[in-house]
Amino acid sequence: SLKMASDSPESLMTLCTDYCLRNLEGTLCYLLDNETLRLHPDIFLPSEICDKLVNEYVELVKTDSIFEPHESFFTLFSDPRSTRLARIHLREHIVQDQDLEAIRKQDLIELYLTNCEKLTAKSLQTLVSFSHTLISLSLFGCSNIFYEEENPGGCEDDCLVNPTRQVLVKDFTFEGFSRLRILNLGRLIEGVNVETLLRPLASLAALDLSGIQLNDVAFLTQWKDSLVSLVLYNMDLSEEHIQVIAQLRKLRHLDISRDHLSSYYKFKLTRRVLNLFVENLVNLTSLDISGHTMLENCTIPSMEEKMGQTSIEPAKSSIAPFRGLKRPLQFLGLFETSLCRLTHIPAYKVSGDKNEEQVLNAIEAYTEHRPEITSRAINLLFDIARIERCSQLLRALQLVITALKCHKDDKNIQVTGSAALFYLTNSEYRMEQSVKLRRQVIQVVLNGMESYQEVTVQRNCCLTLCNFSIPEELEFQYRRVNELLLNILNQSRQDESIQRIAVHLCNALVCQVDNDHKEAVGKMGFVMTMLKLIQKKLADKTCDQVMEFSWSALWNITDETPDNCEMFLNYSGMKLFLECLKEFPEKQELHRNMLGLLGNVAEVKELRPQLMTSQFISVFSNLLESKADGIEVSYNACGVLSHIMFDGLEAWGICEPHREEVVKRMWAAIQSWDINSRRNINYRSFEPILRLLPQGISPVSQHWATWALYNLVSVYPDKYCPLLIKEGGIPLLKDMIKMASARQETKEMARKVIEHCSNFKEENMDTSR
Repeated sequence: SLKMASDSPESLMTLCTDYCLRNLEGTLCYLLDNETLRLHPDIFLPSEICDKLVNEYVELVKTDSIFEPHESFFTLFSDPRSTRLARIHLREHIVQDQDLEAIRKQDLIELYLTNCEKLTAKSLQTLVSFSHTLISLSLFGCSNIFYEEENPGGCEDDCLVNPTRQVLVKDFTFEGFSRLRILNLGRLIEGVNVETLLRPLASLAALDLSGIQLNDVAFLTQWKDSLVSLVLYNMDLSEEHIQVIAQLRKLRHLDISRDHLSSYYKFKLTRRVLNLFVENLVNLTSLDISGHTMLENCTIPSMEEKMGQTSIEPAKSSIAPFRGLKRPLQFLGLFETSLCRLTHIPAYKVSGDKNEEQVLNAIEAYTEHRPEITSRAINLLFDIARIERCSQLLRALQLVITALKCHKDDKNIQVTGSAALFYLTNSEYRMEQSVKLRRQVIQVVLNGMESYQEVTVQRNCCLTLCNFSIPEELEFQYRRVNELLLNILNQSRQDESIQRIAVHLCNALVCQVDNDHKEAVGKMGFVMTMLKLIQKKLADKTCDQVMEFSWSALWNITDETPDNCEMFLNYSGMKLFLECLKEFPEKQELHRNMLGLLGNVAEVKELRPQLMTSQFISVFSNLLESKADGIEVSYNACGVLSHIMFDGLEAWGICEPHREEVVKRMWAAIQSWDINSRRNINYRSFEPILRLLPQGISPVSQHWATWALYNLVSVYPDKYCPLLIKEGGIPLLKDMIKMASARQETKEMARKVIEHCSNFKEENMDTSR
């Protein structure tokens, strides 16, 4: 009943269900007294739709952290005249006694309750109301459903002294469940008498008693004419058990597998036992003996075994007892047994640890009810994906996604699953994955980061996100990813490697996105978080990748986003800038990132007065001579000063250094740059540069802007000629050429920019008819 991650587009039914569940109030329901959900009176829904609504609701609550559960959700299905339920699968803490109680009038055919630990004996009574229609029932892992609360004193005062205690219900049986054919009691609580419980059932077809210890199973023979499936996972068997099983001649599926780590088992599987099964259970199509210690007398001598091509013909079987099979088995579970490594295994599907196919079969078979086995199987897949190439990539990814969704709170699965995802999503597999599947990976990775503050899971998840194109592929979860990363970076105890990856991701996320995204992330505390990281690194006197990425991230998030520039100033960003310059005078990459950021601050007119101090202006002037990172540091320092000069003489509120002196140094710097410099910069818009063209207050700012445009259109014409034309740069340049105040060399350069763009336009004109 597990839902596999799929690669085909969602059906219209699924999309509608999802939309209705996320917007119950606007679609199927209204709010009564502002709190209780009620169905609109004119709505009548068949079971196909109701089942899907309930099952998808459970899935959403379980796997989507943004989805809010509704207290009154199950009451929507209380009246069979307007809603019909037939087959529902409920999981974990999502469902409580009152939820089942709410739907007790429904004629359920199939009810799967998996690990619903909040259900108590009240729900046993509710089950009775489904008894006349129920065909299939699972109570797997519902560990409290046979307990009721007993209040010993019965009086008010006594309750304080003796709180309620849990008492095992012993008198419940499946009396009256006349249609029940399929029953799963896996992990049933000790103390319940299974035989008494089951005796009233006339003709069981499938029974699962996983994880229950029964010394006497003779009662199973009462269904020897009807039982086709029997699961006794983790039951310690004895000769008596084997004799009983051999009488169940109708069996098609038998599972006596076990977790070989869980406890000490006395029973050893022998050739004789397997022979007994093959002789007596003639209808057998599926057998699971995973985890068993084999007494090695049932394999064919290796000389004979290795002959010819691998075959699934029973006659050639490397496992001697299976030579007696009439036809190959559909499924044979051999996980964590030595038999899975043999050559000839007479089964179409084998679970084991020999190769990728066997490992994937194991993950598929055991995910839902056996996370302890699944995590070991995923670990094997991790090794395969890491060392060899996965040949069934799509299936592997889907199985890991499903396991991670199903066991969101299982640490082992989260660790091994997130590690496997890292290898399964890397670039060599990229072409084989659809947008939908990659989105499903991102969702489970984010779930993992949310549920687990554990270092390994966090690191694996962050590394996996690095396999995606950022920000494009993460944009559909933009807010959530940023919140999670900031949360990691704000933790007081920091793992160095996670910090480095998280800062790298944060930086990539704010690069090349719209301003409203940048503003939103700024409001989440992004600027403050980066400055805290910088502060910490300064205190340790370390300039590492975290320090450089943090400044780079601030450069990106302040790009054309005044609110974030203001935050940077308000949180003492300039103080940190000066301290970093002083502490790390040789770190070129760092200087480039810091000045790029200050270039963004200087573009905001209202903030420029805060840069107008002797100390800052001297620092920017001195950096004009810097040869750090080619021309980048000098270019950015000149850009900052160009915006400040643009405010005119009256804005120059300092005595030292003199404005003229700084202007002179700016001219000298621009003239020293190589016009063909390859650039370490990326402009999304020329607007801040273009605003420096139509003015006579500061010819040097005009010259800096023209130089910047000339360099970019000549070195990267394909990218920047169209941008300049689109943003109306050409008429501005033409007007500037006519201005008396503009310098001759600036006009010359402007002509070259115009020429470049018109040549580019002619070359790229479509001449085909």
